[in-house]
Amino acid sequence: MIREHRNREKLINYYKTFTTKGTIDPNVHPWIANSWQQSKAHQVNPKKISSNVHLSSNELSQLQNKHADAINYLDHFIDSIIDFIHEYDLCLTFMTSDCIVLKKYANISSRFIDKLEGASLGVENVGTLSCNIVKETKSPFWIFGPEMWFEEFHDVNSGSVPVIVNDELTYIVSLTALQHEKISQDVVLALLFTLKTALELNIKQSLNIKAQKAILDAAPFAVYHIMPEDKIVYTNRMGKERLSVINAIDENNVTAHLKDVVLNYTHTPIYDGFQGISCYNRETTWITNNKTYEDITTVVPLKNSEDDEEVQSVVTVSMPIEDLRTLVAHASGYTAKYSLSSMVGDSKTFIQMKERAYRVARNKNHILIQGEAGVGKQRLAHGIHMASMRMAGPLISINCGDFTPELLEQDLFGAATEPEVSHPGKLELASKGTLFIDEIEKIPNNIAKMLAQALSEKKTHRIGESLERSIDVRIIAATDSNLRRLTEKGQFNEKLFNIISRSIIRVPSLRSRRDDIPKLSINIIEELSRQHQMEAKKLLPETIELLRNYDWPGNIKQLQSVLEYSFFNTAGTNILPADINLMGNVKPDNKWKTDKEIFLKAWKAAGGNVSRLSNLLSVSRVTLYRYIKKYGLEK
Repeated sequence: MIREHRNREKLINYYKTFTTKGTIDPNVHPWIANSWQQSKAHQVNPKKISSNVHLSSNELSQLQNKHADAINYLDHFIDSIIDFIHEYDLCLTFMTSDCIVLKKYANISSRFIDKLEGASLGVENVGTLSCNIVKETKSPFWIFGPEMWFEEFHDVNSGSVPVIVNDELTYIVSLTALQHEKISQDVVLALLFTLKTALELNIKQSLNIKAQKAILDAAPFAVYHIMPEDKIVYTNRMGKERLSVINAIDENNVTAHLKDVVLNYTHTPIYDGFQGISCYNRETTWITNNKTYEDITTVVPLKNSEDDEEVQSVVTVSMPIEDLRTLVAHASGYTAKYSLSSMVGDSKTFIQMKERAYRVARNKNHILIQGEAGVGKQRLAHGIHMASMRMAGPLISINCGDFTPELLEQDLFGAATEPEVSHPGKLELASKGTLFIDEIEKIPNNIAKMLAQALSEKKTHRIGESLERSIDVRIIAATDSNLRRLTEKGQFNEKLFNIISRSIIRVPSLRSRRDDIPKLSINIIEELSRQHQMEAKKLLPETIELLRNYDWPGNIKQLQSVLEYSFFNTAGTNILPADINLMGNVKPDNKWKTDKEIFLKAWKAAGGNVSRLSNLLSVSRVTLYRYIKKYGLEK
């Protein structure tokens, strides 16, 4: 609040009336009156300033470091007017929002400045001052000497302004005229409001710059601001990291000229940018002596105006294609769905297998998982990926039995579709993550050789291209065959076997850990209830015993199928033994005698065992052999 000049003698009388009689004259400004009452309530001695309201030198240093940006800015501002401050015997104090003095600016011979930095100028400590009124009201305020609580200040004047950023009181600036006759109130106020405006703008800009820097440093792409002569004047965190790899930036953040480090500089979008040519999301190769980068690049030339022909600088945003593929992989759902803790079982063999999986997950070896069909090799691969150092990377899966050799090769390595266009394979997409290869025993020998070479050299190229790309991938391979024996017979590539078999995990069959069947069955039913948001169902003890005594030739996958069928086809909440159909969704009364597919499902449910199938279908073995021959099947 800006106040007109007041009669000092009257103000002194108002002060004395209050300090001696406790009476507030009606002419006293309400904010002053309130502050005087607070000063008296806090028993502040108007004759002597307390020395117990001061930060230690260490505390002050820490506080100044915290507010270094604002102090540095004010230092530069005051440098330009320091002679003015000395000439008119002014004392400027820069305070926190709690009225703790961060910095003072005054002639060293001025009064009232001894130990001012670090002092707390709150009303509870020093009584009425313009700064503690500003703290309470968040409004500019001018105070005349006789209105201040300490009597030795009565021959000075002082004004304070709040520095408000984002609607919050951030700092307080006070300017005290120690010889008020030498300078007019208007001049002091003009200087105060100039400081207030300058500080608020600077702090807002500083906050915006910090936020923008934090955003750019967190972004998954490199950002560069490049001046003529190919000099980089700004780059974000990723940009600095990439420049360091190619020795284009020193410890003082001084960058080299791009044309001196990028060997194909004249063929890049940056060179075109200085010719006034923009580009957006262009695939670009950067060739240096240390490394070749492949990026998706955007370059925007900056000019003084739309009509200006001359390019002043260019802004470049460049994202590594490898990182882009990782983002796409995550967006496409290429992430692990199961953890090792989701695998249920208490049997000794299962616990040993699980403990080995945790150990193997933490090393860097490729992994071979062996076990019968349906034992949960894929879930185990997911769990190992989640327990590994690569858990933040993608988990990509491929099944060698799902493709023809030609399609498998393209799916694994990628392929060129046109002279200038190609797409990555799963080996590239899995970079920095894990590639799970199921049924690896079915991989053709020529593709196995290519894969072994790529894993050994950590480089690959797409089919139809000669350009090599670096890969950083871990293989988890799965098989239900004896891969070592196949290798010894020459039916599997030896080099690939040696690479993927450095860590082998053997998953036990379900029949070899029957004691886990009850817990595993209950867990499957609970998972089904949660997934489908259906009422929970209970497996009765006699039902669990039936499940426990079955051989489960299809292992956990078969158990899952049987329990799913029972879960969805049992009317009540209790699943009885009669509700268990060991052939899953194949009923004994199905027309298996005329439908080959139904017969095959029943045969798979029996694990290819004719005697078991005979019992399931309630027919003789002789009848079954007749239908096996009819459908052209081999036992």
